Amino acid sequence: MKLVFSISSITPVLPYSMNTDTLDDRLLFALPKKGRLHEKCLQILAGADIQFRRPNRLDICVAQNLNIALVFLPAADIPSFVGKGNVDIGITGHDVILEAQMENFVTEELRLGFGKCALQVQVPEAGPIKAVDDLAGKRIVTSFEVLAGEYFRKLDDRLQLVGDQRTKIEYVGGSVEAACALGLADGIVDLVESGETMRAAGLHAIDTVLDTEAVLIRSTKRSHHDDLITLVTKRIAGVIAAGKYVVCQFNIHRDNLPAAQKIAPGRRAPTVSRLDEENWVGVSVMVEKKKVANAMDDLARAGAEDILIFNLDNCRV
Repeated sequence: MKLVFSISSITPVLPYSMNTDTLDDRLLFALPKKGRLHEKCLQILAGADIQFRRPNRLDICVAQNLNIALVFLPAADIPSFVGKGNVDIGITGHDVILEAQMENFVTEELRLGFGKCALQVQVPEAGPIKAVDDLAGKRIVTSFEVLAGEYFRKLDDRLQLVGDQRTKIEYVGGSVEAACALGLADGIVDLVESGETMRAAGLHAIDTVLDTEAVLIRSTKRSHHDDLITLVTKRIAGVIAAGKYVVCQFNIHRDNLPAAQKIAPGRRAPTVSRLDEENWVGVSVMVEKKKVANAMDDLARAGAEDILIFNLDNCRV
């Protein structure tokens, strides 16, 4: 993949009030311009209070409250732009980094907890292939040539296949799931989120190549925006944590406090405050959203009263 990125190459699409000097002094933050990660990234920016306007769907705009320029790129291009130091930080998929072979040129600052899916080997459910060993030496269609190639290279080596016996990998850019039905392939390697598309195509998974999700990355090249990168990273980490946790508050007799702390230990420890009523305390603790209903039930059984749940808009953890 050959990519060229420079201030001069993007100048024609800048609004009239922006100039190259303005961009030279700003942290460049790459974001997916469309696709499954785009809308979630916009929510992350809003939660991190990175304010911007993107007039007429321009691919570059500046933040109004921070020294940042946002660059909207195809997700597949972001690892290369960040890895080569053309952009300071970016959000893309973990799988995209590996497919672009940029894992040695970028640092994953945060796993973001969204865009989760799996890169899987899929074959026709009604066909004769039941395991990956059965697929070795046959035809694979994928848009992940690097990852699929590495996976089947190891498989072929293990089975000692040589020459024409080895698995054939063919690239297609889209509609990978149709390849088997059209007779183009014996199996495919593609990203699977819910699996509905694959089931509708009569396919099922026989192995997982990689589990992936969205990540915040930075270049391994030194940046003069290190302080701002740290600030943005902490803000985004706070947004992610706020989406994962709630605050649980309750009152409990001090004798029952140890049992309550086992149920809801918090990220580090609960905040415990003395109440006016003798031997009673108020407790405030962070609880994972996915565990909150069971935690409330267990706390009530342990003697907790007045159990309240508060959602978080943002936090620092």
